[in-house]
Amino acid sequence: MVKKIRFKIPSPLALAIILSFVVFALALIFTKPSPTRVFYPLQLLDFYQRGFWDLLAFSMQMMLILVLGNVLALTPFFQRVIQVLLNKITSNATAILFTAFFSMLLGLFNWGLGLIFSALLARAIGEHARKSGMKLNYPLLVAAAYTGMMVWHGGFSGSAPLKVAESGHFLQDKIGVIPVSETLLSFLNLGLNGFLLMVIPLTLVLISRWKKSPISLANELPEVNFSELKPSRRQYPGFALGLALVVMAVYQFFQQGISALNINLINLILLALGLLLYKNLHDFMKAVNLAIVSSSGIMIQFPIYAGIMGLMNYSGLAAIFTQSLVSVSSASTLPVMGFISAAVVNFFVPSGGGQWAVQGPILMDAALQLGASVPKTIMALAYGDELTNMIQPFWAIPLLAITGVKARSILPYTFIIMLVGGMSMAVFLMVI
Repeated sequence: MVKKIRFKIPSPLALAIILSFVVFALALIFTKPSPTRVFYPLQLLDFYQRGFWDLLAFSMQMMLILVLGNVLALTPFFQRVIQVLLNKITSNATAILFTAFFSMLLGLFNWGLGLIFSALLARAIGEHARKSGMKLNYPLLVAAAYTGMMVWHGGFSGSAPLKVAESGHFLQDKIGVIPVSETLLSFLNLGLNGFLLMVIPLTLVLISRWKKSPISLANELPEVNFSELKPSRRQYPGFALGLALVVMAVYQFFQQGISALNINLINLILLALGLLLYKNLHDFMKAVNLAIVSSSGIMIQFPIYAGIMGLMNYSGLAAIFTQSLVSVSSASTLPVMGFISAAVVNFFVPSGGGQWAVQGPILMDAALQLGASVPKTIMALAYGDELTNMIQPFWAIPLLAITGVKARSILPYTFIIMLVGGMSMAVFLMVI
């Protein structure tokens, strides 16, 4: 009897650590020691340590984007939106269509908001289907709730395009400050995301004609970890601060136009909305505490990825990779090559910010040497990063915990979505 061989997939943190050792070995093999008497492996460890803290502020920015997005998803406002949507869902197809559309739409605004809101929506639809006896392809519904993670990097919480729009970013000496008008609001990005907002939900609706079954047992739907907030009295200190932050944001837009938009301003707007939509600071902090639980992984992984970036940059390994990429690319083909390479790297660096820290310098050097469009190359990396989220379950962990579905149950569906989205992205990068 032949025993089945099962491969255990390392945890995201284990993958980050493994990648650190892989890059260390590559640097040891392919780079030369700088003129110093220090033992080279120790010198490489120093490079890693130097990079470890280079992106400390960036790590905090990404933590805030996820936490504040989660906080918004838990507001009474969005809970009421879920109830309104439930009243309009009468079939498996409408459930899939609504979930995918809102997951992607909110994911374009903030990936944390889109991920948690769509998870709560899918969970509520599952409960509604169980009570009403409606047949539902529940794993497909959960896959639809995950589609926001395939468009997020082209939206207003996208790490790479927002970071390069910020004065003082770590690549400013090479590429300058790139406003969002050239990345997120470019014809390429708006056209692609508009197309995906139509084709992905429709593809899922076509798939929804497959297996459907009634959800009959209450234990098929786990208890939601995010408890509803009880009615409470309105208190005004938080509301006043939220209103003041809104005024600050509007003033910045008035002064600088759309070019004012960067990671810091996005976080300020998210904080303002959170303070305005909760009645008091107690409710707001309760939601913050709940959101932090599902955001802890990003806190420890970003410094590790920053260490990898430091190792690659200070050892010269990044320059070697750049020359390899330049040798097989041209100004016209670099965005597509960058897109493909980013899709592969995302398997090992399942974080948009971490991937930008590791791969961004390489692609920017290549774009400058070849004379390729820097904004287009930035978006190519963003598209590659978000694409393979569909088969990288790291960001699905909160979604799976809320809905009670295993990752292997949604992967057949998300794989199809990845193929459809990947072909769309490649075509847009080649044509526009």
